Formats: sequence, C-alpha cells, structure tokens
Amino acid sequence: MSEDRSLELEIEVPGTPEEVWRAIATGPGITSWYVPHAVEEKQDGAATARFGPGPEMEVPGRVAAWEPPNRIVFDGGEDVGGMAFEWLVEARDGGTCIVRLVNSGFGHGDDWDAQYDAMTGGWIMFMRNLKAHLEHFMGQSATASLPTGTWPGPRDAAWQKLTGELGISATPEVGDRVDIETSEGLVLAGSVIDTAQWRISLLVEKPAPGTAILAAESMGDSMSISIWSYLYGPDSGAIVERDEPQWQSWLDARAD
Repeated sequence: MSEDRSLELEIEVPGTPEEVWRAIATGPGITSWYVPHAVEEKQDGAATARFGPGPEMEVPGRVAAWEPPNRIVFDGGEDVGGMAFEWLVEARDGGTCIVRLVNSGFGHGDDWDAQYDAMTGGWIMFMRNLKAHLEHFMGQSATASLPTGTWPGPRDAAWQKLTGELGISATPEVGDRVDIETSEGLVLAGSVIDTAQWRISLLVEKPAPGTAILAAESMGDSMSISIWSYLYGPDSGAIVERDEPQWQSWLDARAD
C-alpha cells in the first residue's frame, strides 16, 4: 500500500509568527484549541497527545522538525511510519499570519478515503478554533474538556437528537445566542462563531470564558458526539474537573 496522499489546509490568523508559534508548537498552546498535548520544545523531542482519560487514549510521537517560528513537524517517531503533521507559519502584512497544515501518510482505498474525508472536516473545525483562540485569548492557556459519546446513526438523526436535547437550533447562524442549561445544572452559554452541517462552534462566557465545539462525527455506523470546551481563567481547571464527568454522563445516558 502506497501512503503518498496528503491533505493541505490553510487559515489566516491574527498574531506575529512568534505568537502563532506558541499556539501550534507548545503543549499549552496546542491544548488551548485541539487536545491536551505535552511537547518537548526541541528537535527530536517527545510529543504526546491525549484524546481522553486513560493511557490507551494517549498517542506518543516526536518533534521531527523544529524550526521556530516557521515550521514544525510531528510524526510517530523514527522508522515508525504512519501519519505526519507539518505546520508552516508565514507572516503577512497587517499583523496576521497564514498557518498551513500538511497532513501526510494517507493510503488508497475506501477506508483511507473515509479517513481522509473525516480528518479534513476535523482539521477545518480545529483550525478555526485555533483562529478563535488567537483572536480572543492570545497568549493565554486554556483547560480543555473533551467529553465524547458514541451514539447510533444516521448522522442527521444524531445531530437532531443532540441539539434537541440541549434545546438549541440544529441550524444556527453566526452571531446567534446559545444558552444551554441541562436539568443536571450544566451550563454552556455564548454566541455562535462558526457553523457547518453537524457542527457548531461557540465563543462562551459561561461556565467560564472560552470556546466550545458541539459536533457529530461519523464513525462507520455510529456517531462520535462531542461537547468540547476550552476554558480560560483561574477557575478553569476546577470547572473542568467538576463538569467534564457530568457532561460525559449526560452523553452516555443518551447513547441508546
């Protein structure tokens, strides 16, 4: 099998190359818009991504290229193979930068095609969250909360169920107000900053300042349902510690 395909995406974000570099190349920076990361900030340094609780949810890797503030490459390690993620930063006039992602290592066939499509949609979602992080919270570090449930499909039905249970529109517009308060007392309130089919991104004020993503992502016959948030401020750690297990229970209780 030839793994010679790559996906390439770019986005314009505010900040100097040094400010953007912190967001894409350091553990606290990446954690603030993607998933919790630990990064040794050097060539061949270790890099670990954590997609959920438990050691089985940790993905080890390395810094395969370290060229601050313009280029960093993450991969699985020397001779490991698999995917690599190259991030490029290019300064533009007016205090902005272009951030480019080259995600390589895709093969060919139906399974690879499905993974390519899923990762393209996922990276678009997270790169827009990177932009929101730099627009509203540049230089700050968020505490990430990643409760995720597995619900039956089809995707349209799962999305309608999620938004219906939360009491919000399934098709909001940018700028719309969202105020979620569950019967268990969980709160998520703010405004829509990005929206697409089966996904809403929010700039939130409650339970703390930050961003949030609600999404229904396809996993074969089932759906991965996410209520993810990235909260800032001195109380963010305590809020995530309190609310994340409750959001996980909320998702699990509605999985049937």
